[in-house]
Amino acid sequence: VFQITGCETLTWNQIYETVADALGVNLIPYHVASDFLAAAGAPYGYDFEGQLTGDKAASVIFDNRKLQRAVPTMCTSVPFHIGARYALNYILSHPDECQIPDPEFDAWCDRVIEAQEKAKQCFVL
Repeated sequence: VFQITGCETLTWNQIYETVADALGVNLIPYHVASDFLAAAGAPYGYDFEGQLTGDKAASVIFDNRKLQRAVPTMCTSVPFHIGARYALNYILSHPDECQIPDPEFDAWCDRVIEAQEKAKQCFVL
């Protein structure tokens, strides 16, 4: 069994910045705690527990040494910023399949941001 990943080490912010660059837009990140998203999403049927708190809560560096021992000539040839453009080009060229609006989820995201902004205001003097 092998975990095959590229040799690049990217933070989540770098990944999102790369995607924004590929789309030609400015990234305006809005950070929300994974535990908050998991708790706020559960009543609406959004299961972020495994995705966020279990898998994506922290950046990780994958170790490819096992694969490199088995296949010494293996190397990745497409850097993330190019692969992201390939994926986005596909998504943009297949709107009926890959760009399905989800207004309920969009509204939920807006409510999460509103709730966090209201919480911030509780501490402003």
